[in-house]
Amino acid sequence: MAPRKLPAKRSRKDKAAEGTSAAPEYDSHRFQSAKHQQRFEAIKGWSFHRERCVQLRDDEYTDFQEEIVRRRWASMVTPRRACGNMRSWVRGQWIPFDANALNQFLGYPLVLEEG
Repeated sequence: MAPRKLPAKRSRKDKAAEGTSAAPEYDSHRFQSAKHQQRFEAIKGWSFHRERCVQLRDDEYTDFQEEIVRRRWASMVTPRRACGNMRSWVRGQWIPFDANALNQFLGYPLVLEEG
């Protein structure tokens, strides 16, 4: 009868990996989910233009104003009111970026003009 073969020794690394769950498919320190990371990868090369506030009189650029109404873009072209809950998810935590948070970070108070 031939001697029995002993099972091959397994390294500690193999044993440790066996007891843990699989690592997430995304960078969990930077993103909330794999979907968010994929979206970031898709748009990271885009360039963006700053918003501008333009006040048009009723008799100016009527064709343009009619097109905005036709496409139902009025909510998109109306400036948003500042809200106190402006924040973004950054490296695993919510970061506020409203006027108060930015002024605190920059070290000076917000001074508004009259009116």
